[in-house]
Amino acid sequence: MKLNRKKLELAMARACMNTEDLQKATQIPRPTITGAITGRGIRTATAGRIAKALGVDVTEILEDE
Repeated sequence: MKLNRKKLELAMARACMNTEDLQKATQIPRPTITGAITGRGIRTATAGRIAKALGVDVTEILEDE
């Protein structure tokens, strides 16, 4: 599962979060957060935790295929 970088960064901006804030809110290791932002594949649960921390539906930040 991959996240769309632009959509993810937009959701982070709306939530007034940077990478460090997102890492603290999700309790996900920093390299995993960085990988998600740069477009690496992540687990379904990780995508859900990121979306929940940002207050968006996970479909809003997924890469369109």
